[in-house]
Amino acid sequence: MKKGPWRYYLLALLVIFVDQALKLWVHFNMQMGPQGAIRLIGDWFKLHYTLNPGMAFGIQFGFRHGKLILTLGRIVAAFVIGYHIWRLWRRGDMLRGQLWGWALVLGGAVGNVIDSTFYAVWLDNGPQNAPMTWFNGQVIDMLYLDVWETWIPAWVPLVGNSYIAVFPIFNLADIAILLGGVLIIFWARRNIINKYALFSKPTTAEPSPAASQQPPSPSESIENLGSAE
Repeated sequence: MKKGPWRYYLLALLVIFVDQALKLWVHFNMQMGPQGAIRLIGDWFKLHYTLNPGMAFGIQFGFRHGKLILTLGRIVAAFVIGYHIWRLWRRGDMLRGQLWGWALVLGGAVGNVIDSTFYAVWLDNGPQNAPMTWFNGQVIDMLYLDVWETWIPAWVPLVGNSYIAVFPIFNLADIAILLGGVLIIFWARRNIINKYALFSKPTTAEPSPAASQQPPSPSESIENLGSAE
């Protein structure tokens, strides 16, 4: 019996729950900024409460309604990924491995969509110049690999006048998206290799009856001619 796709959606829901639980714990129990950081492993892995107003690495569109457009785009992408999981499930067993990857991506995407959609209303963490509270929340990040950081001068486009780290501060939703992408690439590559091996496998065709009848040798022809006389 063919199993339904619900186990993949359940994995996405688990990612969303754990991601949101950690974000809310950080918001209500930690002080924002480096002064409130909590060391987890030495000085290089910390919990560091910060807000991300844009995309990865804090990149923003740079105009007043940029965050609104980004959030709406994230919502559309989440629905597309959810529908894509259902389509892959219907296509067959060759794509089962990719489904787990897409489930992680879906969970991570929705986890960050919740921040962007509701947190400016629920947690009042929207930027000061936001045109509205809905769809303008900032994503909560907290996982920090404190290896090296530097100041970016103001003339650098998009990320100027800010600190940037070798490993930027991220969250569990970002980890889920990254792991999901790795799984998708791995299984896609494996499926390509398997298909290539299937089509390139040499086949041994049975000889046809006509080809199996070898012409008689000259000596056999002479003997047959003598016996006929």
